[in-house]
Amino acid sequence: MTKEVFIRDVMAKPATIAKSAKITEALDKMLDGGFDPLIAVNNNTVVGTVSRQAIAQKLGSKQNSDLAPTAIHVASVVEEDFTSVYPDENVNILVPLLQKYKLVVVYDSDHKLIGQVSAGDLLKKYHPENGIADAIEKVVTIEADERVVHLRRRMLDDKITRFVVTEHEKYTGIVTETDVAIAMRKFRESVGDNHQDHRIRNMLVKDIMTAPLISAERTAKVADVVATMLKKNISAIPVMENGKLAGIVTRRSLVNAL
Repeated sequence: MTKEVFIRDVMAKPATIAKSAKITEALDKMLDGGFDPLIAVNNNTVVGTVSRQAIAQKLGSKQNSDLAPTAIHVASVVEEDFTSVYPDENVNILVPLLQKYKLVVVYDSDHKLIGQVSAGDLLKKYHPENGIADAIEKVVTIEADERVVHLRRRMLDDKITRFVVTEHEKYTGIVTETDVAIAMRKFRESVGDNHQDHRIRNMLVKDIMTAPLISAERTAKVADVVATMLKKNISAIPVMENGKLAGIVTRRSLVNAL
């Protein structure tokens, strides 16, 4: 990276949500704009971030099953998964920061929020020199007929945010925390309290997964992989080699490879 490039050259407009807003509003804004996370604010002051993963966990919690999604506020899912920088700082400092945090917020000299930088913003400008090879991570699979309650337990216990879905020895889709958040919201809005426990136990991975699977060959150009991620608003792409699943590339793993 060159010393002449500054954070102001790569930062994007801040995507914010009020701490008092409903989590359904936050999820809609994330899906419409391809954001994850959003910056949570209170009286124009940054108080943290809200992620799709946090919303998925909140909506899937039995503890909150008697609450309508529109009755749950952003304040209940705010995390501190961010750090801050100034626009005139060198862009080189972003790589280690984005390896640790999901988001970097940008303040001006008066500590006013003026921008943000995510992995996607950095990847619009910079790509790993060795292509996707150094960014391939281990991928985990799950059967299409597995129950969603088991999927959620694996996500929580093993800290896995995405699974490639298999059915009859074929790769048929992917299921992520975004799919869980969307499914839990729809489920909670359409199923009455008295029937939720029974119905949710019968929900299968294939009912909520994203299909067909978008994948890339191991020989794919990194620019093409990044372009697909940004165009489709997705955070990861499984990698294939000779018809077999070789791993997965994520926005964060690409930043780690810079």
